[in-house]
Amino acid sequence: MPGTPEFLYEKKDRIAVMTFNRPERRNCFTPEMIDALYASFDDFKQDPNLYVAVLAGSGEKAWCAGGDLDAMIPVITKGEYKINVDPTKRVYSDIYKPIITAVNGFATLELVLGADMCVASRNAGFGLGEVRWGMIPAGGSHVRLPRAIPWNVAMEILLTGRPIDAQRAYEVGLVNRLVDEPGDALPEAMKLAALVCENGPLAVRTCKEICVRAWEHERAFVLENALFQRVRTSEDAREGPRSYMEKRKPRFVGR
Repeated sequence: MPGTPEFLYEKKDRIAVMTFNRPERRNCFTPEMIDALYASFDDFKQDPNLYVAVLAGSGEKAWCAGGDLDAMIPVITKGEYKINVDPTKRVYSDIYKPIITAVNGFATLELVLGADMCVASRNAGFGLGEVRWGMIPAGGSHVRLPRAIPWNVAMEILLTGRPIDAQRAYEVGLVNRLVDEPGDALPEAMKLAALVCENGPLAVRTCKEICVRAWEHERAFVLENALFQRVRTSEDAREGPRSYMEKRKPRFVGR
């Protein structure tokens, strides 16, 4: 069965439970963890006995704070690692079974936006900080975020690179259910998943498929991927990670 010690994959009745399990590094993902995530979702997609997936994170400080810059950015900027070789797809974009995120602590919106519902604890935060390091998020956020929330809120998140808290995320519609304690997010997400599992699985999958395909976002993902390459190979994209690792403010030159 897919999964690694740093990305857990379990099957609980009709529900697939996946967990970022690197709390000492704020559950930041490595290339190996992303590979495990894709393999786990592929198994979830193919298993007829699984109806809903719940994606959680270990610990209370972070659900998943994004890529481990030490591990991810150097290989991406050098073109040595391609998370998704199909420019028409992004994470979860071809999965028509429901996906629910259970968020404690900080979460990168890149991996939340592709899901269908979100349960968050009040200590959660949501953001996309790539522009602060001379990069852009390339997992579909430019397509998904402005469609999920008001344009000006989406632009604030994308262009400032600063996070919003759980209450604000709930107010603008990024979060379905808000719970008080970090330990309550996963149980609440499991309750929501159980409600979905009570319904006809073919009807549920078809509902989601219609919604996803009606968006016709494949060409938008192609555009995002093409323009990401322009940023990925820039001087600023090399300077951002370098400044992060050297613990200094980046000196961007705009090329």
